[in-house]
Amino acid sequence: MSSSANSGSDGRSNRQPAKRAFAAEFEDASETFQDGDDERSPKFTVLPTGANANRVFVVGTLTETKDVAKGSDSEYWQARVVDRTGTFFVYAGQYQSEAMAVLRSMEAPEYVAVVGKPRSYETDDGDMRVSLTPESVTSVDQATRDRWVVETADQTLDRIEAMETGEGEAGEQARDAYPEANMSEYSQEVKVALAQVARDESKGEGEGE
Repeated sequence: MSSSANSGSDGRSNRQPAKRAFAAEFEDASETFQDGDDERSPKFTVLPTGANANRVFVVGTLTETKDVAKGSDSEYWQARVVDRTGTFFVYAGQYQSEAMAVLRSMEAPEYVAVVGKPRSYETDDGDMRVSLTPESVTSVDQATRDRWVVETADQTLDRIEAMETGEGEAGEQARDAYPEANMSEYSQEVKVALAQVARDESKGEGEGE
């Protein structure tokens, strides 16, 4: 996986760096804002651990893909990508044609990397949900998944520490938006994700003996 997914350096000076988050945190990230009055100003999602995400980089297991466009001539694909902490929902339509073509061709289960923009929406029941609108979808191997888990764990723990010391990129915004957010729960999710990587590595070593 190229480093551009993490750094956001793709030749466009206005491209925001992609943040990393586990599904458990991303699922809770319903607060959004627009940085500027212009309609083209970037939109951000506030992560509960105190970061503003215009783009998100995730790696997990693709468990399902399907065209959810009902009674329409156009396609609209939904994908479920899971990590050890939860599920990312990815939606691609005609404006994400390359990503949609990749999802259409994939067969679950397989490891995938997704770079996309978070989108919050309200369900028919009035609940807030968060999904990803993909810029890119790439098939990856387990080693890439494991590296993502370790690096995402490090970044998440750094954000939690900054939140607890009253610092961080968007600490005040996050505290205002998610007053009931429990940093210890996100820390526990990090431990769960890292434990999975350790188990997988141990299993692989055992099979290689």
